[in-house]
Amino acid sequence: MDKNHLIASAPVSNAGEQPSGTRLPVMEAFYTIQGEGHYQGQAAYFIRLGGCDVGCVWCDVKESWEASAHPILDVRDISVEAAAHPASIVVVTGGEPLMHPLDILCSELKDKGLQTHLETSGSHPLTGQWDWICLSPKKFKAPLADVCLAADELKVVIYHPSDFKWAEKYADQVSEDCILLLQPEWSKATTVTPLIIDYVKAHPRWGISLQIHKYLGVP
Repeated sequence: MDKNHLIASAPVSNAGEQPSGTRLPVMEAFYTIQGEGHYQGQAAYFIRLGGCDVGCVWCDVKESWEASAHPILDVRDISVEAAAHPASIVVVTGGEPLMHPLDILCSELKDKGLQTHLETSGSHPLTGQWDWICLSPKKFKAPLADVCLAADELKVVIYHPSDFKWAEKYADQVSEDCILLLQPEWSKATTVTPLIIDYVKAHPRWGISLQIHKYLGVP
């Protein structure tokens, strides 16, 4: 199915309309392979919501930042499209998805037997019912304590050698069962990947996440 089938077939909302829990700004929705984190390599349906106030300088989806630039869709339509694909995993990402109330979206997805996964910086209050929460904290806006404690996976992007110390700061704020992963920032991968390898060998509670979708050439 075309990557933007849901977006192309849906009407764009009226100018000035504000999304609510029943309607959300969707930049894109597509079926692919999860390329990062604990579930990397598994088939998953992605829902990328518009809107982000974190503003990472190295973000590779900066077009997602402005929520008003994207169609506002009914969560029932979003969930129906998600359920039309073979995999049970649905990843809600962004932008920063927690800028929006996600309880109703999760309810619709769960009613269809789907697994709800969240990718978030943790900078906004947690809403929704999640089977898996991937917390990827950013220096530009700190994660909230309750999101840190709820995280199943801590995925820290390494852009500079100083980021290792910063990663340890948040490793101390998540639960004991949380999986710890370090991921090279794509544009710095040649430089920081060897550093990550050495760090993980010296600190084996950490693992490595790679953006394998970029190596595979899939969304």
